[in-house]
Amino acid sequence: MIKRAIYDQIISNLFKGKAIIITGPRQVGKTTLLQAIMAQAEGKVLYLNCDEPDIRPMLTSVSSTSLKALIGDNTLVLIDEAQRVKNIGLTLKLLVDNFKDIQVIATGSSALELANEINEPLTGRKREYHLYPFSTKEMVTNTTVLQETRLLEQRMIYGFYPDIVNSPADAQANLLELTNNYLFKDVLSLQDVRKPALLERLLVALALQVGSEISYNEIGKTIGTDNKTVDRYIELLEKCFVVFQVGGFSRNLRNEIKKGKKIYFYDNGIRNALIKNFSPLELRQDIGSLFENFLVSERMKANHYRNHYVNTYFWRTHQQQEVDLIEESGGKLYAWEFKWNEKAKAKIPQAFMDAYPGSITNVMNRTNYMEFVNI
Repeated sequence: MIKRAIYDQIISNLFKGKAIIITGPRQVGKTTLLQAIMAQAEGKVLYLNCDEPDIRPMLTSVSSTSLKALIGDNTLVLIDEAQRVKNIGLTLKLLVDNFKDIQVIATGSSALELANEINEPLTGRKREYHLYPFSTKEMVTNTTVLQETRLLEQRMIYGFYPDIVNSPADAQANLLELTNNYLFKDVLSLQDVRKPALLERLLVALALQVGSEISYNEIGKTIGTDNKTVDRYIELLEKCFVVFQVGGFSRNLRNEIKKGKKIYFYDNGIRNALIKNFSPLELRQDIGSLFENFLVSERMKANHYRNHYVNTYFWRTHQQQEVDLIEESGGKLYAWEFKWNEKAKAKIPQAFMDAYPGSITNVMNRTNYMEFVNI
């Protein structure tokens, strides 16, 4: 088993009087992580899978007395897919408040449902962790930097979902099944989504514009809806861990684009499955976009797992001068330009350097990217 980056953090926080919440999309390994925790746990373990219809009533609108009967002499209670239980937050609150010697760990594949159910009841009673598809850092820890560098093209095309990494020969079929059966299932289960065909068109439109500044109004016209619907659907896609946004950076220049947005996918394989393009890099026209999505998503995972809190932006002017990624941390700006080909001429625009002197800059390519994502 590939050890997950948050494993040691979770182990170090067991039995400290707080529920542990693990969120993340389906099929990223939450259940496998729970099994790893179970394997080292002392005492008895109760595992409850809330995808099972007979399990959910046991946790719905229950009293502390009935919970005590359910728990018995178990000391570790694992609740998988907890968002499937109505009012799960109140149940978790009862467990934390009434059973001080019990450690509760709950997982959920939808941030929207789980967050709405647990945030208020569990204020001050929980520690939250997020699990992504495998990261470069996790893979390097399991293999070597050299091996992962050699697999860069495969990662850019097929991504990091565990089933894909573990069964590369079936990568295409597994990705298409993952996209159709899990990604859409989670998003469509939310009340706001009433038009599945519209959602699919939106996802394809976003996939085709990775790395480019987007306009909700233009996307709405392309897929046949209004910009408010686009905004709402993208928010749902974010809360189901399909995409994330990066906003434009602006402080000084009058000609800076201030309200721009870029949309990235958490996983390159999902992005390619949506447009059904698994062609090798030498046959593609979107290498630059693939490389940018890969680097930005891997940097996001790396920052998250090491608890490095940064503000993330891109920068662009109306004259098309651009910086692909900016991080603001500790009062400093860090700026990067991404180029797949190490021989391509690339540098941070002088206009940016003049406007933000003292910024730390670099150009990332396929020969030096590892230092950027394996932090």
